[in-house]
Amino acid sequence: MKPQFTFLLIFAVLVGLAQLMGAMDQYFLTVIIFIGINITMATSLNLINGFTGQFSLGHAGFMGVGAYISAIISTYLTTHGMSPDGASGVIVLGVALLGGGLFAALTGLAVGIPSLRLKGDYLAIVTLGFNEIIRVIIQNVDFKIQGTHYVGGARGFAVPQLSSFLWVYGIALVVIYFVQNVINSTYGRGFLAVRDDEIAAEAMGINTTRFKVKAFVIGAFFAGIGGGLFAHYIQYITPDNFTFLKSIEIVVMVILGGMGSTYGVILAVILLMVLPEFLREFSEYRMLIYSLLLVILMILRPQGLFGNASIKKLVGKWKPTTIPDR
Repeated sequence: MKPQFTFLLIFAVLVGLAQLMGAMDQYFLTVIIFIGINITMATSLNLINGFTGQFSLGHAGFMGVGAYISAIISTYLTTHGMSPDGASGVIVLGVALLGGGLFAALTGLAVGIPSLRLKGDYLAIVTLGFNEIIRVIIQNVDFKIQGTHYVGGARGFAVPQLSSFLWVYGIALVVIYFVQNVINSTYGRGFLAVRDDEIAAEAMGINTTRFKVKAFVIGAFFAGIGGGLFAHYIQYITPDNFTFLKSIEIVVMVILGGMGSTYGVILAVILLMVLPEFLREFSEYRMLIYSLLLVILMILRPQGLFGNASIKKLVGKWKPTTIPDR
């Protein structure tokens, strides 16, 4: 079993047991849920920024597309005869998440084809622009079907609560497992080749634009699913949930964890979500201390918490040396 998969599985089991035992109040459960959603978001962005070497600042846009499309689907189904409870609720959320993910992937394809021939700062600016285009479109769209408002424009959109701890961490485990297996496969080496040396990869016959677009589409698909989980947990979404600041937050998680390190990204998400909670007693200076700690950490560890090292490499460094028998 992959070490990242094992780590998150143990974490999920522990929190699940705590929830069943009634040892966790609603506030801390919400923090845990948001950690799981951000693990999905950061892992999917890591495929684009970390493993393929691009620099996207539009991930919150794909999250917003997935959130709104999945919310529209679930609202339509629940207002036309399907119950949000029991097995019917599982079907409703499953269909909604799949629809939101697919629509986000199509959006990623539409963004990726014209923009991924760019590199570096130019690509970041273009993806940031697309993020704002998506947000502004959502902010100005509202329509009604049989008396029910959908999207809601700037005032927001009420969503049935269907997400749960098991849904959030089940999806996170699937995303981690999928990304790790793709990257470690023979085909996935193409993503790493694009990151390491795009010119050399082209010389070896790799269609680098195709690999970048595929990474973008896959990342957008999982971001859309993460957005659907987010929408169906908080129950009310607005365009302000998906601004460029949310994109930057996810990018910080990836950079802090280490570009191309899934294990590091998971730990960075947990750190960045839990640290503000410990600083709540310093409410007046909480964000100042939080920002200062981030700056210090990035100065001391510019390559991230673990760089691009895997847990297997790290464990290997800590193995004690043994003296061979004579």
